[in-house]
Amino acid sequence: MKIKIIKKSFNEVEKISKPCHVLPKRTNFFFRTLSLIYALPELIKAKFSFKGKIDKKGGPYFILMNHSSFIDIKIANKILYPMPFATVCTHDALVGKAWFMRKLGCIPTKKFVSDLRLISDIKYALDKKKTSVLMYPEAGYSFDGRATALPENFGRLVKRLGVPVLFIKTFGAFAHDPLYNGLQIRKVPVSATISTLFTKQEIEKLDSSDISKRIENAFNFDNFEWQKSNDIKISEPFRADGLERILYRCAHCNVEGKMVGKGEKLTCTACGKSYTLTQLGELVADDGVTEFSHVPDWYDWQRKCVREQLLSDEYLLETPVDIGVMCDYKGLYMVGEGVLRHDKSGFNLVGCDGALNYSQSPTASYSLNADYFWYEIGDTICIGDNQRLYYCFPPKNVSVTKVRLATEELYKIIKG
Repeated sequence: MKIKIIKKSFNEVEKISKPCHVLPKRTNFFFRTLSLIYALPELIKAKFSFKGKIDKKGGPYFILMNHSSFIDIKIANKILYPMPFATVCTHDALVGKAWFMRKLGCIPTKKFVSDLRLISDIKYALDKKKTSVLMYPEAGYSFDGRATALPENFGRLVKRLGVPVLFIKTFGAFAHDPLYNGLQIRKVPVSATISTLFTKQEIEKLDSSDISKRIENAFNFDNFEWQKSNDIKISEPFRADGLERILYRCAHCNVEGKMVGKGEKLTCTACGKSYTLTQLGELVADDGVTEFSHVPDWYDWQRKCVREQLLSDEYLLETPVDIGVMCDYKGLYMVGEGVLRHDKSGFNLVGCDGALNYSQSPTASYSLNADYFWYEIGDTICIGDNQRLYYCFPPKNVSVTKVRLATEELYKIIKG
């Protein structure tokens, strides 16, 4: 999938007005059926199945779902059909096709940007349009096969909405198409369950902290562990391609930016140590000494290293970037080059011959919109506010994963 790219100067882009707000729409039967037809081919190839029942004539419901890969929305279309529902989606999903995506029930928002209007849009869909709303509270795809950070005090939103909450949990969707693997589909069976997480009566009775805890527990999963425990063998010879996107720091020599995932191997070009990613998703060192056989354990170690760098004032990112700006639904405006800096004071982006100078506080968000091979352009770091989003494309040796980890850990340190 690609996105429309428009080249303009930053001064020209600054003059572009923010698009007018549009209230959510209730999808009609034609568009719901069209969505299902679009979903079926990949679901059939993935041998998709699901368990659980809901009253599709009841509701409206607030539906939560974990986010593993692009197949997720197809899973939702299959499970929920023919029930009408709106979907909270990222702003860029509407670029070049806003009218059509709204007909499909999309409610756009900006990832990891405070958006009070989103709450009123969800309320409007539930109360006025009497349509259910699907939301991926993780906002972004999972990097390491586990849940990404959830919004703080999510229980408050559930209390405010006051409708039953359903939960769709997928199995195999991450292994089928992990974000790091460069859009290469694996032959992995995909399944899901749907259940009632909260009834309306429970929401009225429970306080928001208890609701938040139950949601956090629901989003407690590990796709690599699931693969191993269910004996799911992935035999594709490209299964380690791009694995350095997740595991950017060598567990043997501690050097960053020298890992290469290719074929079935993950190799450090600094020290030469090499690992094989087995068909069950485990790492085995070729020299017999494996520091971390479980990918999420290696990921957690990297998080710990980033936190230590922040606490000792050793963390610093300063890199040249190509800059894309998104401010409407017409396209991604490529405005030129600049330098992105990230340290304990937050983000600072300068460029476009001095025309652009944007800073973002480290407490602006609990996480970061970082993505791999975004719209087939490249790995990206996205910062910004309700006026504009700045998509920064760094060189290949810069780990956007580390920047996300640093953003999350810095937020925790400051917030205590």
